[in-house]
Amino acid sequence: MASADVTSMRPVLRTTSARKVGRVRHTAGRMRKEWSAYLFLAPGLLLFSVFTVFALGFALYLTFHEWSIIEPDKPFIGLQNYRDMLGDKDFRTSVVNTAYFTGASVPLTMLIGLGLALLLNQPLRGRWVLRTMYFLPVVTPFVVVAIIWKWLYNGDFGLFNYYLLKTHLIDNPLLWLSDKHLAMPSVVLMSVWSGVGFSMIVYLAGLQGIPSELHEAARVDGAGPFQRLRHVTIPMLAPTTLFLLVMGIIGSFQVFTQIFVMTSGGPVKRTTTMVYYIYESAFKFYEMGYASTLAFGLFALLFVFTLIQLRLYRRSNS
Repeated sequence: MASADVTSMRPVLRTTSARKVGRVRHTAGRMRKEWSAYLFLAPGLLLFSVFTVFALGFALYLTFHEWSIIEPDKPFIGLQNYRDMLGDKDFRTSVVNTAYFTGASVPLTMLIGLGLALLLNQPLRGRWVLRTMYFLPVVTPFVVVAIIWKWLYNGDFGLFNYYLLKTHLIDNPLLWLSDKHLAMPSVVLMSVWSGVGFSMIVYLAGLQGIPSELHEAARVDGAGPFQRLRHVTIPMLAPTTLFLLVMGIIGSFQVFTQIFVMTSGGPVKRTTTMVYYIYESAFKFYEMGYASTLAFGLFALLFVFTLIQLRLYRRSNS
């Protein structure tokens, strides 16, 4: 009986295997016909493999070594770099400075961007000119913006001190970038000015995607402008706000250019952010292994913050 069952199953097995072979041949034939598509994808895949996949893997490899550019020996040290990072006082200071910068710049940028978007969403004459003017700082090279603002903050001939002295708001010139209490707020102000145009454009897109029927229904029910803003506009902009919040936090945690150009991490490390501290570890002290460890620490913080924000958003919509 067993041999008869096996014999009866052989045609079925042959049919199944023939189908599988046919599928494989069909897929291989399609791949040969579409070789041009793979040819066009090859440069991008090569660059991604070398500069992203390989670089990320090599950076992870460096975290387990005492890897210095100027030292020939690069011994394996296991998790010592991670232990050093957790006990590094300067790293904790950079985390606090980055959190300060993020907590000040992201809400201000989003709030001002929302206000401008609400204003420029109205049927104003020449509003496209205002939209362009507010968006220009976003497309201006960041190094150029930082240099201009560094000149504006100059203690001897900067425009800020000049007009503040002329209006008698201050008696002596302020050292905007040299005072430990003013340096970070000065960088925050410059960052808000340069980033508010992006928030404005994104909020404008969100506002124009809100159905006008909702505002009409609220107006018929007797809701005023503030009530419509609170109960219609802001709830409908929740996905836009989440997007800007996530992107803003990711971008502010990676702040570097304005710190490098304007303050170089000073005074007394009051503006040393996480990315600038990574830069110092790698290109001033040549500790590539430790700098790679700090970079993975930054990634872990960003990952945790993003997960928290997404979970809070899902919970609020559930």
